[in-house]
This record gives sequence, C-alpha cells and structure tokens, in this order.
Amino acid sequence: MNLEYQQQGFFVSKQFFDQEILQGIRELATDFHHNWIKENYDFYQEKAVNSAYLTSPEYLSESQRIELFQFIASHTLMSLVESLLPSAMFMNTQLFFDPVNKQQKNYWHRDLQYHLNLEQQKAALAGPEVIHVRIPLVDEPGIELIPGSHKQWDSAEELQVRLEQNGCKNSNNLTRGKKIELAAGDALVFSANMIHRGLYGKDRLALDILFCAAEPELAEFIREDCLPSIEMMQELEVAAAFEASRSLK
Repeated sequence: MNLEYQQQGFFVSKQFFDQEILQGIRELATDFHHNWIKENYDFYQEKAVNSAYLTSPEYLSESQRIELFQFIASHTLMSLVESLLPSAMFMNTQLFFDPVNKQQKNYWHRDLQYHLNLEQQKAALAGPEVIHVRIPLVDEPGIELIPGSHKQWDSAEELQVRLEQNGCKNSNNLTRGKKIELAAGDALVFSANMIHRGLYGKDRLALDILFCAAEPELAEFIREDCLPSIEMMQELEVAAAFEASRSLK
C-alpha cells in the first residue's frame, strides 16, 4: 500500500468502511449539504462542485460534529493515514457533488496551483506531503488522475490543458489519464499535488478528509473552528492528528 502510493501517488482500498457507519456519515453529510446550499444558493446554482469545513459549527449540530470527529479519529481511518504519514496533521474536510448545470465540465488541476506560481508548484512536488482520503458516500464515477504526477512535473500536453494554454481547455482529455471508479464504502487516498479531476454523475456525494505532514508552513490552511475542543478530544480514539493541528494554531 505504501509502496503503491509512493510510486503512483494514489491507492484504492475497496469496501474499506463498514456500511452501517457509513450510513451515519452519509446522513450527516446530507444535512450539511442542505444547510450549506441555503446559505450559498447562488454560488451552488452558478458553478459549485464542492463545499468545505464540515467540522466547523456553522452547519452541523454539536452532536453531529462529535460524530464526524469520531469517524475521522477512528482506528480504522487513522491506521490508513498513518501508514503514509506517521505524524499526520488534520487539515480540512470537503464535500464533493455534481454541478447543477449538467453541461458544466470538470477540470484538470493540481491543488497547489491555486496558491503557488509555476516555479513554486515544481518545488512543492518535493515538499511536505498533503493527502486526500476520499470517501464516496454513494456509488459514483469516481476520479481521473495522472499516475506518478505527485512527483513528476506536467508533460507539455498536461501543462497546456491544466493551464488552458494555446487554445486548450482544462476539461480536455489527457493521454495519461486513469479513471478510478468508486463505490460507497471504498477509500481512495491520493496526493493533493497530483494532476486530477473529479468525474461528475450519479448524483455523487463524496467526503474528502485532508491530512498533511505536521509542518508549520501548512498550518495556515487549518481553521481553528474546524478542530475539536479539548473536551471533544477526550471522546476520540486517535486524537493525534487533531492535537498536531491544534499545537500549530
């Protein structure tokens, strides 16, 4: 598993999560989604494909937040994370869904392109690790990615498509693209640095939990209100990732 991730930048563990536990998270995520839409209706109708900060107190009740924190800090999930990042730090949560406009196209990207210039993006491929743990809450088309691109810079084709250069669109197909279909209960772990795009359809609803190496430079992406309180942490099986986040905030 670790070797596959190091070489390819991702791996899939089929039916990793218990369906009964997943049902509770699905209900919780659906509540969040409905509440989020009410507050972000125009953005949702216009172009949104994801939301974030599920663990904040903004859209979920205290009991729902505790349930989500317990899921994240479970032995099941943290054993997966710590096999790649022994000193993992919790970063964020995101929820992915289909766009309202069925004609809206998906897009190739690296997460880091939204806050780094090209030279910084290249340098970041050798920097601290950031991983997504994607948890499909329903069966879905999944994700398409470029294997190995977590450590390799873009080919000429990939760079032109990703940055929409020379008439290319970031929704164009890429030669090295690999589609990963996902079912409810699967776990997909992939590097935030790699070139990837979501695949729309089937009314997807996927929870992403982001973890990173415990480095101060990454702490700026963590919102303090998304962390459990000291009292909440007493109820968690493996609180180390949250403790690492809190220590740098």
